[in-house]
Amino acid sequence: MFKQSVSTSLVVGLGVALAACAVKPPTTSAPAPNYQATAAAAAAPTNLRAVCYDAADLGTYRVRSVQQQLAVGVLSCKSADGSRRLTDQYQAFITKFTPDLASNAAELKSLAGRKRLNIDVLVTEIANRTAGRPTQDAEFCSRHERAFAWALTTQVTSLAQVPSPYDFGPEMKVFPCQ
Repeated sequence: MFKQSVSTSLVVGLGVALAACAVKPPTTSAPAPNYQATAAAAAAPTNLRAVCYDAADLGTYRVRSVQQQLAVGVLSCKSADGSRRLTDQYQAFITKFTPDLASNAAELKSLAGRKRLNIDVLVTEIANRTAGRPTQDAEFCSRHERAFAWALTTQVTSLAQVPSPYDFGPEMKVFPCQ
């Protein structure tokens, strides 16, 4: 009798343990622009009015930052077999936003002239900062996947509606005018 109750208790206990470990289906939510990492705090310079970016210039910078960060994400996020996981999403992104990217190139050239920026240096700096994030952020690839998911929804009609996975503005001394 004692052996039978021990056996029964053991079976019941294992059943409870297995039920607790059962694979739960992942909760899926609709794509949303809630993937951006928290920006590093940076004090605005004392000469902010002389170096700040107005809304249009800030938008130009941010659009290029999104494109550059997502390009780095494509190169960095790989499957177990070593293939790039986000290539198809990036291709769809480029196809969807080709007009935005073309106008951004002209706007960026104008911005560079006014702010005395070297576009190559700016783009390289964004790429280098992004490329360093996988070692600092365990959600690096997840952020990029969610950014693509959001960007490719039908409700997003402009690249300006897509936040970059990381806001490098404060780190790169890009501050909005007050």
